[in-house]
Amino acid sequence: MKLNKVDLNLFIVFDVIYSERNITRSAQVLNLTQPTISNSLARLRKTLNDELFVRTPQGMVPTPLADNIIGRVREALQILDISVREGDSFEPSSSSRRFRLSMNDLAEALLLPTLMSDLCLTAPEISLESYYTNRPALSNALASGELDFAIEAPLLTNPNLCQTPLLKEPYVCVVRHNHPLLKAEVLTLEQYLQLGHIHISSRRRGLGHVDMALNNMGYQRRVLLRVQHYLMAPELVQRTDLALTIPQRWANQFDLKTLQLPFDVPPLDWHLFWHKSADGDQANQWLRKQILELATTTA
Repeated sequence: MKLNKVDLNLFIVFDVIYSERNITRSAQVLNLTQPTISNSLARLRKTLNDELFVRTPQGMVPTPLADNIIGRVREALQILDISVREGDSFEPSSSSRRFRLSMNDLAEALLLPTLMSDLCLTAPEISLESYYTNRPALSNALASGELDFAIEAPLLTNPNLCQTPLLKEPYVCVVRHNHPLLKAEVLTLEQYLQLGHIHISSRRRGLGHVDMALNNMGYQRRVLLRVQHYLMAPELVQRTDLALTIPQRWANQFDLKTLQLPFDVPPLDWHLFWHKSADGDQANQWLRKQILELATTTA
């Protein structure tokens, strides 16, 4: 079948139904009537000779063909969208573009305050959304345009993603001032292992970088508190004798005693990711530059 025989708007409907798994919600997203969405789906089913979605109590479940083509459909729609927008030059001071980023709460705390402060001055109508997306879902989210950027460890191997190093920060140990076990300015391995520790991880189980480094040496630290967010941990350190091992840049923001680790731990390593279909987009290039400059200048 030739492309000129296909209504490309049907693929926009297909993309939204795939995301929403519901005809009524898809109609609301596209600001169309429910019969219009149903009719578009019927036409696309006839065009592709496949049901595409099967109605179940859990919603519209995609068929194997729908699962197979969604990635390429979304990439094509993204390229078309960027091509249309690139007809106009991007002017940050007057743009009302909304950018969507995936980053964890530590990245938000390190980058967003300064980034938003800068944007309020140079691009006051630009808005940001930041929601963390699990690593397995990032490639599809970037391909579909659901996300513009992701800040993650350099573990994404999808060839359709572009990436560049963003931050590489050493880890340090922080405790409250006048900690009863730590009088000196040098922390020994024996002291580190005697301390009670806070471990921060989005996972309920599993080892972090620090624990794996210690395990490789045949040691294990005493984790007395395991939490999933960084933001409340420094206050816990200030109020207790617990220790916290965090990136240097984050430690610098608090009135805590900072000690160098008495063993080697790989540094925090974050890369900035975006989809290759957006690589030439002027707006994407502009915000990319802002984020990279911010990461290299913010102490």
